[in-house]
Amino acid sequence: MKYLFGPVQSRRLGLSLGIDLVPHKTCTLNCIYCECGPTTLLTSEIREYVPTVEVLHEIDQYLSDRPVLDVITFSGSGEPTLHSRIGEIITHIKEAHAGYRVAVLTNGTLLWDARVRENLMNADIVIPSLDAINEETFRIVLRPHMNITPERMMEGLMQFGKDFKGRYILEVFIIPGINTSVEELTEIKNACSKIRHNEIHLNTLDRPGTVKWVKPASMEEMDEIEDFFRPLNVKVIGSPGMLEMNLISSGKSDDIISIIKRRPSTAEELNHITGIPMDELSRLLEKLEKSCVIKGEKLERGLFYRLF
Repeated sequence: MKYLFGPVQSRRLGLSLGIDLVPHKTCTLNCIYCECGPTTLLTSEIREYVPTVEVLHEIDQYLSDRPVLDVITFSGSGEPTLHSRIGEIITHIKEAHAGYRVAVLTNGTLLWDARVRENLMNADIVIPSLDAINEETFRIVLRPHMNITPERMMEGLMQFGKDFKGRYILEVFIIPGINTSVEELTEIKNACSKIRHNEIHLNTLDRPGTVKWVKPASMEEMDEIEDFFRPLNVKVIGSPGMLEMNLISSGKSDDIISIIKRRPSTAEELNHITGIPMDELSRLLEKLEKSCVIKGEKLERGLFYRLF
């Protein structure tokens, strides 16, 4: 399918079917840690980037057999709230496929716009990012479109928190040496305190990022930052577990590329997601590497494959 991917095992949401509403990689930011790679279209223009009717057709087709899922998540190759009709798609899922939870992973940069806030009101879970408040750090980490400022972002995060009735989780991405000083963390903590939220998730690099010098924080550092944020309701996001996913896969290289371009993955993860036998999968990965379609990058948790 063109707009759906997975299901993948999310560290916090469980078994998640992804929906991708923008071309790779269209975003309001060009974050140094993004697992999808550098932004190729840096924009704040809200419009219908992919045909809504085609997205709805894929959703209806996939969900017709009522597959077991923990959540349906809008994420993928860029910022999902850039799509002007995301609200219609969320509402369709809730009405035509009742029983499925809908989550939106967003960088939060467009929540100042009343249209975007309204689009997300029928979601069950919304998880925006809040990685920096200081103007200089904001620019270093997020490398935003010219229309995006920390002040405008905070305005949107606060207003959405007042209006949204679902689960509202703030994510703070920790980058050692960049946003980990007492001053930086104090600013972020104070900002979180001004936003009505249910929980704060502390995250750090788990897959290859855009900029090679970005490194993950150690568990000791994450635990210290978790303590620093208390008494706010905060937790460190753990490593993903593996689920047996008995999924049907064509075994084609396109299946692998579709997943990797949105989520750098290890061979073990691809095996669980696609169901392709490991020996066959290894041959496919080797072929894609030799063709310079994908490349391997060694991290602490294993060898991750991403687009070349």
